[in-house]
Amino acid sequence: MKCQANVKDFFEYTIRIYLLFFFEDVCVEKPLKYCLKLVDHVLVLIQVHQVADRWYTPECSNPNDAWHYIISGPSPSLSPSLNPPPVLAPPQGHLREGKCHLSLGNAMAASRCFQKVLELEPGNMQAQQEHKNASSILEFERVAESGFEKRDFRKVVYCMDRALGVASACHRFKILKAECLALLGRYPEAQSVASDILRIDSTNADALYVRGLCLYYEDCIDKAVQFFVQALRMAPDHEKARLACRNAKALKAKKEEGNQAFKDCSYEAAYRLYTEALTIDPNNIKTNAKLYCNRGTAGVKLTKLDQAIEDCTSAIKLDPTYIKAYLRRAQCYTDTEQYDDAVRDYEKVYQTEKTKEHKQLLKAAQLELKKSKRKDYYKVLGIGKNATDDEIKKAYRKRALMHHPDRHSAATTEVQKEEEKKFKEVGEAFTVLSDPKKKCRYDSGHDLDDDGGFAESVFFRGYFNDGTGMMKDRT
Repeated sequence: MKCQANVKDFFEYTIRIYLLFFFEDVCVEKPLKYCLKLVDHVLVLIQVHQVADRWYTPECSNPNDAWHYIISGPSPSLSPSLNPPPVLAPPQGHLREGKCHLSLGNAMAASRCFQKVLELEPGNMQAQQEHKNASSILEFERVAESGFEKRDFRKVVYCMDRALGVASACHRFKILKAECLALLGRYPEAQSVASDILRIDSTNADALYVRGLCLYYEDCIDKAVQFFVQALRMAPDHEKARLACRNAKALKAKKEEGNQAFKDCSYEAAYRLYTEALTIDPNNIKTNAKLYCNRGTAGVKLTKLDQAIEDCTSAIKLDPTYIKAYLRRAQCYTDTEQYDDAVRDYEKVYQTEKTKEHKQLLKAAQLELKKSKRKDYYKVLGIGKNATDDEIKKAYRKRALMHHPDRHSAATTEVQKEEEKKFKEVGEAFTVLSDPKKKCRYDSGHDLDDDGGFAESVFFRGYFNDGTGMMKDRT
């Protein structure tokens, strides 16, 4: 079915094309191309004047009557001969309007325009190609919408890049791409896209929202709120800006409450407040990383070391560059004697920031790891590392009696061997810990091999042994 329009329709639709280009800043990033297109459509306006002039005849002495027909349609005051039959809108006009819509991302409207061209000229190759472009944009929009719902933001960015290859002036596509870049943590790229739009239109609420979103996710909450408020001032019904502004204020308030509780040594309250803050906005990666680390610090104060390690691990997953979380987790690993893991974390920290302090922490962890590979003489005797000489002697006597071979002479061969082994370890531990020099070397992590092997202590020989290898009769 051919599309027909009277002179008024043709005039209005051509003016609409002109206004589309003028007010939407099509191709503003390419001023030469923009100017050429603008001139092209001004020429179309000139053609409209020629159409109007075509209906001016000697029978119509007042040219305003002809323009009255163009603007208002047929009038009873005009001669019937001046009411011409409808004229066809040229295919080139529909093609140009379709290109306008396509460049602005209005794929449905563009598709209708190209369909009109194909109805008038079925073999128009340019209209066929542009119609395919419009269809591809619609498909990219559909896939992007599905990807956004599934939080597959990389797919959305890909689709918007492809769509912008055709609809280069579409702010809507640019905003969606920028929002997804922010959600992916690619803040500089997102800010660049939003800033480009704001240079063209400083009142664009969507661009203001994206700028605020980037600052919000970079933990610059005060500045982010300013942008959200400005976006709401431009568009009071901007739901995303309203939600982000509310979350930003709530997150800041809850985090500050937790920090104050920690300073007041109310560690249980601080732990609870940090937990509540973590539920406000799961998308705020950087702030949530800090909240996890803060909760881990409170967990250490509450002696919840395993939970503290889990919180620091969660913080590192969110922000792999978070040095404070690595340091906190490494200390927790040290406190729980997981020295291999502690060394690994300190190595990561030192590789990132080669400071003197980090080097010392790494060396201390490596020393603890080395010490952990040896026999723990304190554990053998069942005492702490700060035990006094008397406590060492008492523990030695108790353990030696417990594992002396004579006590297990009636046991099986396997049990006798195991107890004999433990008995020797007890004597070995006492030999080292009862000697101040050896104990000092042992505590500092030095090897004791050069001091010779285990020598049965004088105390042991005098108290337990009569020279025959049997226990002395204490009765």
